[in-house]
Amino acid sequence: MMSSHNRGSAGQGKRKTQISFIIRDEIEKYNRSGVNAIQYDPELQRLYSAGRDSIIRIWDTQAKEDPYLFSMEHHFDWVNDIVLCREGRALISASSDTTIKVWNAHEGSCLATLRTHKDYVKCLAYAKEKEMVASAGLDRSIVYYDVASLVALTVNNNTTSISSVRETHSIYSLAMNPSGTVLVSGSTENALKVYDPRDCVTCLMKLKGHTDNVRALVVSKDGTQCLSGSSDGTIRLWSLGQQRCIATLRVHDDSVWALQANDTFTTVYSGGRDKRVWATDLRNPEHRTLVCEEKAPILKLELIQGDSETVSRPGVTDSIWVATTDSSFKNWSLDKIQNRMSGDYDNDTVKPVYTQPLKTVKGNPRIRQYHVLNDKCHILTRDTEDNVALWSVLNAQLVENLGKVNFEEEIKKRFKMVYVHHWFAVDLKLGLLTIHLDESDVFSAWVSAKELGFTPQSESVDTKFNLGQKLLEALFEHWPRGYWFMENQEGLLEKVDSPDFSVPDHTLIIIWLGQPSSHGSDGESFNFYRFVCRDAGEMDQMNVPKHLNDWVPPWAAEVIIHKKTPKTIKLTFYLHPDPSTGIKPFKNEALSVPSDLMQVKKVIEHVYKFLRQGTENGHHSNQSANHEKEPQEFSSIAAEKVELLCNNQVLNANMDLRTVKHFFWKQSGDLVLHYRIIKR
Repeated sequence: MMSSHNRGSAGQGKRKTQISFIIRDEIEKYNRSGVNAIQYDPELQRLYSAGRDSIIRIWDTQAKEDPYLFSMEHHFDWVNDIVLCREGRALISASSDTTIKVWNAHEGSCLATLRTHKDYVKCLAYAKEKEMVASAGLDRSIVYYDVASLVALTVNNNTTSISSVRETHSIYSLAMNPSGTVLVSGSTENALKVYDPRDCVTCLMKLKGHTDNVRALVVSKDGTQCLSGSSDGTIRLWSLGQQRCIATLRVHDDSVWALQANDTFTTVYSGGRDKRVWATDLRNPEHRTLVCEEKAPILKLELIQGDSETVSRPGVTDSIWVATTDSSFKNWSLDKIQNRMSGDYDNDTVKPVYTQPLKTVKGNPRIRQYHVLNDKCHILTRDTEDNVALWSVLNAQLVENLGKVNFEEEIKKRFKMVYVHHWFAVDLKLGLLTIHLDESDVFSAWVSAKELGFTPQSESVDTKFNLGQKLLEALFEHWPRGYWFMENQEGLLEKVDSPDFSVPDHTLIIIWLGQPSSHGSDGESFNFYRFVCRDAGEMDQMNVPKHLNDWVPPWAAEVIIHKKTPKTIKLTFYLHPDPSTGIKPFKNEALSVPSDLMQVKKVIEHVYKFLRQGTENGHHSNQSANHEKEPQEFSSIAAEKVELLCNNQVLNANMDLRTVKHFFWKQSGDLVLHYRIIKR
């Protein structure tokens, strides 16, 4: 076997570690969850979407059929914001995985990853004329970057000088004017803070007026005015020179999450939780019109201004892309919107100007519900289109699409009278199945090899598998340190073992070190290592600061590298004669078995053995209930002579004791069983 695992590396110490993986197709062409941000490149007529499924996708807005071009994948949590820089050649993304990433927008390659934040990065702001980007999030800090420095970064040169400022509340919105003379932040303080990015530190003013979180901001080109949208349902227009609110727009019936303004800062387009897009005349805020109404809460707007060649339909001068919590997003016409504005409106009866979009980029349904089957190897899911599917955890892939069937009925249909301990957690945050393996319970589940479809070597030997161990072996199949080697006839080492299960080579794996700090806290940042299953061997040999050997936690290395068998779960129970037998109870001593997987028939054999011997002290002796195996005939005879009961219910001889405890005993204390002689 290869050299031992470096247990002290990566500064792990006693910090909590976790291994996660995502069950998905190798190429996820379409959004599987909401779209948090969109950016438009007018030169190439491409649209960039930032998904809650962690993927940035690029779309051809002029395509007549499938608009998908390619994806940019390197995040593993929500991508919350994106900005196009350097005339569309570079893209900066911010994610809930706490990182900022720099991309070659034309090629889709990730140039660099910046870990300048300690918590979710929620927003970005871009000063086009100065090529400056700012980021902010739940760690309360605003960080400034020079774009030219960012695009010069490489994998081996991943550090750059930054400037930052610390606020007192979590930040949800940022905006800068193109010349980079004004930056405004919005936070859970329900206020706006204004900075001069050239100074980077000093807060010039604080603007109060909102009564809830400030979720969206837009700054005018000259930096004299600012628009803010809040969860309090209002939009406020601020004069930065006068340091006061000069207009309050009460257009929406719920939280305002998205804002866009035209170049002249005379019209504001807004959207939010009420699913409506409004256009409001800032010169006369009473004049407004309902552009369209979506089917899901609106997360982001992207205004497209220009001649007819830059939009989807000839003759349309302006349009707006609308991203929602749904996986699809749409482009709506703004033709003649200005002429339709009026001060005479009623939010309850007003009709939208447009009911059909110019273009729709369709997404795939998001998994919204799951049920772990009680074999703890399979998961049933239901998506947003009510399609039901069956998934294998051990193989990390789809087993069967069941279509639009009754979810609850499928659960009942697949129920088995077997109990297996919980050994993983499920997360639907991405709209896909994410499985989390934690040291505290990953090795809790043992099952019979027969239950997993493996043929035993003999009828008398039923091999037991630890599910967590088998899955880890499959996830790290390509990692050379997990191989067993033997010398062949030529004196060369050959890999001789292979996992009992396999997962798709494209399976995305994340190793976590520590946990994300509480939102807005000053806690230490968590760390992570992201890789694709098939790349494990390559990365282990790369001469980089943090390769795979430094990251696999000791509890996983024990079974992957050192082939250590996890401990089984012991069970203590009491065994008494049933009152109907007339047999006098013996001393109340507990029996202990090394594994709760012991079957009822083994206890029956134990009972029949001492009854046949006619020795009463055999019941209360200190010998273990797990006696030497008897011939098959003895087991059959014992089952015909003795039956076991729990809470007055006769037990199936092939059932294991953990299942008995879960389904029949249903108490926290030690299991109590009774036996009686079967009368023929």
